[in-house]
Amino acid sequence: MKIVVPVKQVAALDDECELLGDGSGVDPDGLEWELNEWDTFSLEAALALREAAGEGEVVAITVGDEEAEEGLLSALAKGADRGLRIWDDELAGAAPDALAVARVLAAAVGRESPDLVLCGVQSSDAVNSATGVALAGHLGLAHVAVVKGLERDGSALTVERELEGGLVERLRVALPALLTIQTGINEPRYATLRAIKQARQKPLELQTLADLGLDGAQVASASGSRRRRLAPPDRGGGAEMLDGSIAEVAARIASLVKERLG
Repeated sequence: MKIVVPVKQVAALDDECELLGDGSGVDPDGLEWELNEWDTFSLEAALALREAAGEGEVVAITVGDEEAEEGLLSALAKGADRGLRIWDDELAGAAPDALAVARVLAAAVGRESPDLVLCGVQSSDAVNSATGVALAGHLGLAHVAVVKGLERDGSALTVERELEGGLVERLRVALPALLTIQTGINEPRYATLRAIKQARQKPLELQTLADLGLDGAQVASASGSRRRRLAPPDRGGGAEMLDGSIAEVAARIASLVKERLG
C-alpha cells in the first residue's frame, strides 16, 4: 500500500511578535515553526497501516519554501520513507490559500497514484479545514472528513467519523480514497535522536510548478482568496469600572443591561 501524507510546517506566534509595516504578514523574527499538530496524527495513522501490512510506502509531501523542509524532515525522522517539497517563486502569493495549495498537491499526488491519502483535518495557523477536501475533489477520490477511527478491512477501510453532538458515523470505504484525520485518533510517536540524524539520508526531492506541468496562472485560477492585509482588531473604548456598594453596582449593571437590550 502506498500512502501519501500532505504535511505543513506551521507558524506559531511568540510573545513579542509584530506585524510588518505594510500589513503583508508577521515579522519572521516573531515566528516559531513546527509540524502541524493534525498532520502528526495523519502521519502516525499512515505509519501504523504500513506496519500492520508489513509492507508499503509512506510519502510525505509539502508545499512551501525552505522553512517547510523542516516539517518534511520531521516526518522522515518519524518513519516516512521519502519526502517531496514543492516550491516555486510563483507560489509566494498563492501558497497561503487552501484551494491553491490543493491544486498544486493534486498534481503531485496524482503522479504518485497512491492507494490512500491521509490529511490532517486542519492546520493550526489557517484553521479552514479545506485543503484535504479540495484535494479529494481535484483527484476525484472518495473521501471521508474528520476521521477519528481507522482500520484496514481487506481491500477497503473501516472508518469512524466525528459528527455533531458527539455522534459517530461508521463507514466502509473502498480504495483509493482520501481521509482527513482528527487529533486523538492515535498516539503520535516521537523521533529518536538517531532517526533525526538518519532523516537527512532519506530521499527528499524538490519539484517546481514546471516539473508538475503547472504554471502560475493555473494555480492563481484555483485560488479562493488572497490575503489583502493583516492588522490588529480595532480597540474599543475600554472597560467601564463600577464603584460603590454591592447594591449600587448591581443596580448599575441592571441599568446597563436594560440600556443595551433596548
